[in-house]
Amino acid sequence: MSDVAPLLKDLRQTLDRLSFPLDLPQAADAREETADLRHQLDDYVLPRQESLDAPLLAVVGGSTGSGKSALVNALTRTRVAESSAIRPTTRTPLLVHHPDDRVWFEGDRILPELSRIHGGAGESHSELGIAETATLPRGLALLDSPDIDSIVEENRRLAAQLLAAADLWLFVTTAARYADAIPWGLLDEAAARNIVIAIVLNRVPPGVGAEVRSDLARRLEQRGLSHAPLFVIGESDLSEGGLIPEPDVTGIRAWLEGLAHDSSARTAVARQTLGGAVDALTVRGETLLPALGEQRDALVTLASQVDDAFAHAHAKVVAAVDDGSLLRGEVLARWQDFVGSGEILRQVEAGVGRLRDKITAWFRGDAQEKAQDVEEAIEDGIARMLVGETESAIATVERAWARGLGGESLVAEAAQRLRSHEERVDVATLLVREWQGRLADLIREEGQDKRAAARVLSLGINTVGIALMIVIFASTAGLTGGEVVVAGGTAVVAQKVLEAIFGDEAVRRMARTAQEDLHRRAGEFMVVDAEPFRDELATLGVDAAAGDNLSEVLALLAAARREEQGE
Repeated sequence: MSDVAPLLKDLRQTLDRLSFPLDLPQAADAREETADLRHQLDDYVLPRQESLDAPLLAVVGGSTGSGKSALVNALTRTRVAESSAIRPTTRTPLLVHHPDDRVWFEGDRILPELSRIHGGAGESHSELGIAETATLPRGLALLDSPDIDSIVEENRRLAAQLLAAADLWLFVTTAARYADAIPWGLLDEAAARNIVIAIVLNRVPPGVGAEVRSDLARRLEQRGLSHAPLFVIGESDLSEGGLIPEPDVTGIRAWLEGLAHDSSARTAVARQTLGGAVDALTVRGETLLPALGEQRDALVTLASQVDDAFAHAHAKVVAAVDDGSLLRGEVLARWQDFVGSGEILRQVEAGVGRLRDKITAWFRGDAQEKAQDVEEAIEDGIARMLVGETESAIATVERAWARGLGGESLVAEAAQRLRSHEERVDVATLLVREWQGRLADLIREEGQDKRAAARVLSLGINTVGIALMIVIFASTAGLTGGEVVVAGGTAVVAQKVLEAIFGDEAVRRMARTAQEDLHRRAGEFMVVDAEPFRDELATLGVDAAAGDNLSEVLALLAAARREEQGE
């Protein structure tokens, strides 16, 4: 399998990069299947592919109380495997090999996740007992596995893992339980993988052997396992040494020893089982693709929900800045109080030529004292709008994520990194003040000639800045009824004031620049609260290309196998 070898390593690396972090319908099964495929590669496929001459590993598997440990003891002619009367009978696995084969099993060549306990069985599901006996032939090891139908889930999972790591199965069942569904599920898997397997029908009562054997053989044939040797052990008392009588296991021992002593037969078994395991990997790997697509699509949806919510919030801020909505309420009232009853408007309309003196005289009274009120009202209005729309976007994302797509747990994680309402208000207020400071800079830049500078100085830079903000927010698209009349009329005052100082083109340029600056600052403000959600998605580690990568390596592996088989 030289051409297949590098592809198997590529597959192993690809599986390491797969993740199914979102709790979606297919995720749990995909996680389990991915773990099983990794085990299959680590426990059996990769080590066997690298060492076809290693001893065969025969896993003795079967149902609770089927007599697996007793069979291992009988085949080794010693009580190396201990079972219990308490269910589950076999709790931890035990691997038995010839002393001369120690080099193959003392390290982690196979089953690397299980720690080795030499001299007997381990005590936990993460341990593998190792025992040696010269009564086994060289080139063959037996592995007594936990029960496939154990009431303990860890036992069942470990049993399945060990069977997947076998070169051949010695499958033990009883006359009373050979028709159970769970054993046949595993036997169907053996047939699909083309694994070398022998069936041991144990504890057959006198007088029913022929009938039970015939029925079992028929079932095996129906499942494509007619080639599997079938051995029958009668129901009898154990020998004085506590072992199954030797005549009952002679046929099994002869079959195993025949495989062990014949290097060609050993290699043939290893190649057959390895080829079946590799073929099964390509088929099982394909089953992960829909789950990977489900994760990718959900991630895209979750990300778009964040982007859409905050883009919508930013669009509402931009619209409020552009359509005059900010001149509602308190801002409108403060501005109206600032400009007075409308006398200044009539003076403006009387002629721009006399405007400077009239404006200067008008703004010198208590109006200067009211400038700060207008500035603060604008500041508060913009800050409240930024905070409100941002928190609305946060709530929208949280509701969308909580509705499904596996994002429920992400909401709580993201919430821990969000700013508090108070922090948001403080930052928004500072943002508006900095923006107002930028307006002052624009006014200074445009008023560099002496005439404009004198007019700005005579009115005060804050007053000119307020007028510029009113012009920026002066569109009446967001106002109704009397608000249109008031805002529209008073905006003319601001416009005329600025035009008298800077000229029409400069006013438009300053308004456009200031407006764009506020749009940008609003976006930057909102990004801070969008990032925790985006960060949560990034930490998931979902690789959008994982499905394509897996599909590619599986296709290459399948093609290499077909070429290897001469197809």
